[in-house]
Amino acid sequence: MTPYFLTRTLDRSATIFILVVAAIGIVLPLLNLLLPQNSPLQVPTYLISLFGKYVCYAILALSIDLIWGYCGILSLGHGAFFALGGYAMGMYLMRQIGSRGVYGNPVLPDFMVFLNYKALPWYWYGFDMFWFAALMVLVVPGLLAFCFGWLAFRSRVTGVYLSIITQAMTYALLLAFFRNDFGFGGNNGLTDFKDILGFNIQSDGTRAALFVASCLALILAFVMCRAIVTSKLGKVLIAVRDAESRTRFLGYRVESYKLFVFTLSACMAGVAGALYVPQVGIINPGEFAPGNSIEAVIWVAVGGRGTLVGAALGAVVVNYAKTFFTSGALAPYWLFMLGALFILVTLLLPKGIIGTINAWQEGRKARDTALADSAAAEDGIIKPDLEKA
Repeated sequence: MTPYFLTRTLDRSATIFILVVAAIGIVLPLLNLLLPQNSPLQVPTYLISLFGKYVCYAILALSIDLIWGYCGILSLGHGAFFALGGYAMGMYLMRQIGSRGVYGNPVLPDFMVFLNYKALPWYWYGFDMFWFAALMVLVVPGLLAFCFGWLAFRSRVTGVYLSIITQAMTYALLLAFFRNDFGFGGNNGLTDFKDILGFNIQSDGTRAALFVASCLALILAFVMCRAIVTSKLGKVLIAVRDAESRTRFLGYRVESYKLFVFTLSACMAGVAGALYVPQVGIINPGEFAPGNSIEAVIWVAVGGRGTLVGAALGAVVVNYAKTFFTSGALAPYWLFMLGALFILVTLLLPKGIIGTINAWQEGRKARDTALADSAAAEDGIIKPDLEKA
């Protein structure tokens, strides 16, 4: 059963992707920890954190591709689930500071002391335990996605209308988290983290461990998505994407399938946000900005919608370009460049990078097969008709 599952789930490109991610997750931390700083092959710690951020974005892109590329649900608010997972992890990290904060309060975070909080709000209870925070990383985004999806899909909201209300959802959360009296740090958010699981969050070893954890999470997320899209469930999702009404008339409960994959996708985004926060060192309401969710959709479009590998690749490529171009004279024009990139990809590479490569390879195989059949016919060799046989 297991060999068949792996054969069905992991084709050549998927296997190569997993091996590349695994190699990066092993080699870069070793080059960071084992080599001296004066070595030309030594990878600085800041690059480990930067690449870790890219890996987290790749997980977010996978979650969007799962629902958009294979089920036709275009969410322009997935950044909300990413941010909620990040806040859940940030709350745990804030509770680990204890009396080492500026005000020395062993229970209340510094911003609560500054705002004259008398006691810890009830929704902060339990976040001093890692297992509880890890559970909330999945539960909070998943529950929000389940409730939102149940109302939206049950009402048969689709297309651009669904995209608009997902964007409205993340904007509403943005406004809510900006308020200081909500107990989430207001505009400043949560920062000044010290430890995670008892380890110094600023140390090289912890940074390397977080990077390895992010790569492992990306591999697991990718395998899970591949298992879904190559199964019977995946075929139904594709049918919903291509012909929702016909799929419903065939007796499938379309709303249940969409709700399941939307909730699962939100949980994946929450995990990406939870891994992102300790590597970046801050989480604030800016992560809820609708522009972030739209940018994540662009990653998927650039890499190749409905390919999974392309979504992860698009996230890394676009964010590397963002890092490169926003550090120089072109920084004020980055958003224009991003918009131009999306337009050019839409016009010249409508299937994205990986989708275009796959289409080119399939076309080449078809031409090679046609040439082989033509040559065989000229030589008087007739291929057996397997269908009639």
